[in-house]
Amino acid sequence: MWWRIIIISLAFLLIGAHFMRYGYLAACSIFALAPLLLFIKHKAVTRLLQLTLIISALLVWGVSGFEFVQMRMAMDQPWLRLGLIMTAVVIFTLIAATCCNGIIAKRATRNPLR
Repeated sequence: MWWRIIIISLAFLLIGAHFMRYGYLAACSIFALAPLLLFIKHKAVTRLLQLTLIISALLVWGVSGFEFVQMRMAMDQPWLRLGLIMTAVVIFTLIAATCCNGIIAKRATRNPLR
């Protein structure tokens, strides 16, 4: 279970770093501290983190990747590597969201009353 928490934390830190790049320190802090909510062992909190990762994968990385690729194409610069990197970041974030399912299942087997 520890490796799931590391993957989820890295995904949130990556999103926080994206917002820090543009100077949004409040959003950066929120995303950087979000994995601490995993210490609250409630299914709804983990689902909230999972939903946040899915939305971030689509609206943050998807939109940013599209804009970056369009900018590169408009300037007649190579864009394929950038597109592959941004696709890998989206996939990593979605894998982190999937790891939330494992945490929920593991906690359910440990404590069947929740």
